[in-house]
Amino acid sequence: MRQLTSLDAQFLALENTRQAGHVGSLAILDPSTAPGGRLGCREVKALLRERLPLLPPLRWRLAEVPLGLDYPYWVDDGEFDLDYHVRELALASPGNDAQLAEQTARIMSRPLDRARPLWELYVIEGLESGQVAVLTKIHHAVVDGLSGAEIMGLLLDLVPEGRELPEPAASSAGHTPGGLELLARGLLGVPRYPVRMLRSLPAAIPNLDQTPFGVLPGAGTVSRLAARLRPDGGPGPTNLVAPKTSFNAPVSPHRRFVFGKLPLAGVKAVKNAYGVTVNDVVVSICAGAVRDWLLEHDELPDEPLVAQIPVSVRTDEQWGTYGNRILLMAAPLHTEIADPVERLQATHESLLVMKERHRALPAALLQDANHFVPPAVFARAARLTFAYSTSRPGRPSWNLVISNVPGPQFPLYLAGAKLEANYPVSVITDGMGLNITVMSYMGSLDFGLVADRDQMPDLELVMEKLGAELALLAPAS
Repeated sequence: MRQLTSLDAQFLALENTRQAGHVGSLAILDPSTAPGGRLGCREVKALLRERLPLLPPLRWRLAEVPLGLDYPYWVDDGEFDLDYHVRELALASPGNDAQLAEQTARIMSRPLDRARPLWELYVIEGLESGQVAVLTKIHHAVVDGLSGAEIMGLLLDLVPEGRELPEPAASSAGHTPGGLELLARGLLGVPRYPVRMLRSLPAAIPNLDQTPFGVLPGAGTVSRLAARLRPDGGPGPTNLVAPKTSFNAPVSPHRRFVFGKLPLAGVKAVKNAYGVTVNDVVVSICAGAVRDWLLEHDELPDEPLVAQIPVSVRTDEQWGTYGNRILLMAAPLHTEIADPVERLQATHESLLVMKERHRALPAALLQDANHFVPPAVFARAARLTFAYSTSRPGRPSWNLVISNVPGPQFPLYLAGAKLEANYPVSVITDGMGLNITVMSYMGSLDFGLVADRDQMPDLELVMEKLGAELALLAPAS
């Protein structure tokens, strides 16, 4: 058994009939390199059966503690059914990108069954290119971005022929606990709650405004007062105030997804020309594309938007532990600046400030802040906090999510089929109905954009504008 952390549990708590907590990726694969030139459901299942001993999270099932007395546990599913988790479908002719994106959006809009391990995989054929798509869907409570990459690293190979697999670690699954045992564990955990809270106070209180609880009345004042009492003064408040846009409202149950790629060489040319980083360029062109969308809809604010940027705090010792090890940083998204070069320089300066703040924050801040809420009311408190951030008078906490994940620049293979692209499919929540996630692979930046279907029905406009914004920054040859 393995107990969820408070941060893992938060991704479960935020789920309701309109928003889900799973993430995924849409992999495009060339079956011509696979044995027999074929990649289908049978081949993918065979690969998973071979590698499941190396992937314990894929067999974990959620076990809730009665009465919510403590955080849930992961237990090994003794009735694991691979056929349930791996599914196949085919697009109708012609099988273009728009159809694939629509099918992805529909699949990702559906919640995962909590009675089973929290993942699904879809093998999608019928693409007009002759390629095969593999859509993975796994709950954020199980993995964050880096631990999700660990799982993909165990499924993907460096050569079509595969590789010799390492010996799996000794299983610690044990028996599946019953309700009485979980209740006993929960009762034993009750006395630990005040201890966890007291241990979390010194790190969490001065930085409360850097957590989702920062939206609550008085949180900023408490953080400032506590920070002044610290010897180092703390990192100080962000002073970022997010303006309201049409994608900062309660989300519907339905999603829209678009994907596309940009050349990494073009981004690096801009980086070198202006003395910035690849991430600066990515965030800046995202700002420009969102600015164009806001102008198109006559709702461009005078002040910058506020982007939530997830940052990994996973250490080398925490590799292979799965779960979530992240901070949620805030940075201005300079949609108020029309000139692309000025916007890039402003983005560079803003992200430098964000990096300084990141270095000043404790790595376990989000977990520490969550320890102020007893597990028995944790789910309700998390939902109320996010609901308040959406409906409170004035402003949302953040406007959108932007995440840039570096990936390998060499070819990878799934069951012998070459990976051509890997588009992220991330999560949106109430008050943050737009997510832009990008992963670099094989000389390209693979963008996956997710939005609420009703708030941004023309999401493809943002993807189109990303390329146009990069072209505006291209140095003269």
